[in-house]
Amino acid sequence: MVASDGGNPPDETAVRGAGPRQTWAALPWLVRSAVVWSACLVVISAGLYLLARITLLVTPLAIAMAATLFLAALLDPVQLALRRLRLPGALAALLSVLLLLGILGGVGALVWSLTADQFSELGEELRQGLERTREFVTSTLPVSDAQLDSLLDQMRQAISQQEVDPVASARTVAEVVGSALLALVLLFFLLKDGREMWHWTLRRAGGRHRDIAAEAGRIGWHTLGSYSRGTMLIAAIDAIGIGLALVLLRVPLAFPLALITFIGGFVPIIGATVAGAVAVLVALAANGPTTALLTLAAVIAVQQIEGNLLEPLVMKRQVRLHPVVILLAVTAGTLIAGIAGAFVAVPITAVAWRVIDSVQRQRQAAAATADPASGPPPSDSPPSTKPPSRPSTTPAEPSPSEPSRSEPSSPGPAPEPT
Repeated sequence: MVASDGGNPPDETAVRGAGPRQTWAALPWLVRSAVVWSACLVVISAGLYLLARITLLVTPLAIAMAATLFLAALLDPVQLALRRLRLPGALAALLSVLLLLGILGGVGALVWSLTADQFSELGEELRQGLERTREFVTSTLPVSDAQLDSLLDQMRQAISQQEVDPVASARTVAEVVGSALLALVLLFFLLKDGREMWHWTLRRAGGRHRDIAAEAGRIGWHTLGSYSRGTMLIAAIDAIGIGLALVLLRVPLAFPLALITFIGGFVPIIGATVAGAVAVLVALAANGPTTALLTLAAVIAVQQIEGNLLEPLVMKRQVRLHPVVILLAVTAGTLIAGIAGAFVAVPITAVAWRVIDSVQRQRQAAAATADPASGPPPSDSPPSTKPPSRPSTTPAEPSPSEPSRSEPSSPGPAPEPT
């Protein structure tokens, strides 16, 4: 280091002739911290940018894999129950996939038969609701009809400038169909051979990294399953609650609005907000402002009950994320992959957070075990004169970082019973 004499600044000649280490040590700690954190931020930003570019190049594949993992976690209890009935793994996986297709097809046919003639009325009701909203805005706020018309014309021009390319539209449809078929095939194989695939991956890891990866995979799979099943249950409860409120308030098109609420429940915060706004607009157009205010109160009440009572019970604390994190994840997913990205962004974020937290906890536990000197901090009380007790012969309990024997240590379906 550069020597200083009595607090005087170091000699310029000495500083000029110092090496890189001496120059770095001579810098103030604030400057060194800023340099280190800036370098870390640049590296992390570059990594995220490359990851986003790769994801954009393989967006259909990434969406298909995310949907496959989501559906596999949702159907995992079903195929476990089928395997307990001594069915082969391939047959259990096939029956699980067919059950999913049957439920989706049956619900789709029922919804279409009940609401096919009502969605045209829904569009008309929304238009009337927007007209009433416009009248309310112009009568209560210092905004004239000419200003609103100018704003609407600018929006229409911006939308009309986006020309529809038939080739691009056909390619998008082909990508969607191909991604759906790929997701079904991957779902079958993941339900059938998911455990074997995971064990093959773990065998490639060595030493303590295998235990860390096994525990992280188990926690990630458990988080994804809890999120998928909890999200479906909460979305169904929201749809039933808001649908009953619309029926009691005699708002038309209650069933289509309940269906929109159920679908919007899979996009946290944003989906529920959009579905509630549509319900309020329809109530405003059909029955006036009083019914619209009552509908708004019912939507807020159902969402508050869901957010403060049902979500903590169903999703548990290990799956919940801060609303800021959810908004950022949904926004990023929407920008990357549109509506499909908004659906899969939050479960991916929840699983990634739980896996990172699990790995960090296991590393801290391993470091504490490897360094016996890093015990609890010494207290101010005088040391005890009591002689040390004899070591106990009772076997120690397993560490929480080690997977339990009765609980699967890896994601995927359980092994086929013999």
